[in-house]
Amino acid sequence: MSKNFHRFVLLSLVVASIVSLDQITKAYIANSMHIHESITIIPGYFNLTYIRNPGAAFGIMGSTSSGFRLIFFFLTSLFAMGLLITIFLRLDSRDWWGQMTIASIFGGAIGNFVDRLQYGEVIDFLDFYINGYHWPAFNVADSAISIGVCSLLVLFAFEKRKPNLTPQEDPPL
Repeated sequence: MSKNFHRFVLLSLVVASIVSLDQITKAYIANSMHIHESITIIPGYFNLTYIRNPGAAFGIMGSTSSGFRLIFFFLTSLFAMGLLITIFLRLDSRDWWGQMTIASIFGGAIGNFVDRLQYGEVIDFLDFYINGYHWPAFNVADSAISIGVCSLLVLFAFEKRKPNLTPQEDPPL
């Protein structure tokens, strides 16, 4: 079988795992808790808190009209997923870290995209805080995206640049 087939199997497994875990956890929260209900897990640090976020990360655009948000997030998501597929296809087939990173971001994007299509907003429930200072609530898809983006930044920062030499050029001394 071709290397591309194995790459797409890897991408599919990682994406399917992230989307499944994301949707299962969101369904559990939505079916077992009331909106804005909070369950303390680690006092002073972590709660499960059921909220719905109509906006983007950190509630950005949450107060804009739902029709505009739906169109904006639909188009933005499609563009981002297309960009991720393009990056994935350009990666060296031996670059497992890069492939896992793109698959993680892609899986998270699909997880939140499913919510937007189904509810017009995203279910969030992971609520970390110290005393009264709360980080905005998030979900499994957001975690996959954040870890993937951080990993991608590390990958780009430490990528070894090879000089782009044409056959006629001699390498520098």
